[in-house]
Amino acid sequence: MRVLVLLLLLPILSYADVTYGEGADKTKLVSISKLLSNASDFKDKTITVSGEITAVCKKRGCWMTFKSDVENQSLKIKVKDGDMVFPVAAKGKKGLATGVLVERKMDLEQTRQYYEHIAEEQGTTFDPNSITEALTLYQLNPTGVTILD
Repeated sequence: MRVLVLLLLLPILSYADVTYGEGADKTKLVSISKLLSNASDFKDKTITVSGEITAVCKKRGCWMTFKSDVENQSLKIKVKDGDMVFPVAAKGKKGLATGVLVERKMDLEQTRQYYEHIAEEQGTTFDPNSITEALTLYQLNPTGVTILD
């Protein structure tokens, strides 16, 4: 009877949120759409965002992309390689990340190199001529992340 009870509880015990670093601070929550529409107001400030995880770095687990509450918007969550390692299995789950929003302005060549690097990491093809405008990239450098299960 003891074994049966333990086996019945096992599925309940195996589901838990996963925390990286300090974990996310829900008191500083800002929607991704508000953040991106007013990025200069949030630049270099500590905030928390949430969203569905739509992509994870396949090589080192050093970044994730959170889907915005607005269609066709997303925000990259990026750590220095090895600081936190996000599992590819997090894709499709909801995440929360607390950190500092940083702005990175790139020229056209840097933009092409950036997209080429992303394509290489994800194992997809890339045509540099498809990029015709320079990119200003906003990303969150987190101190804490929580992946909800």
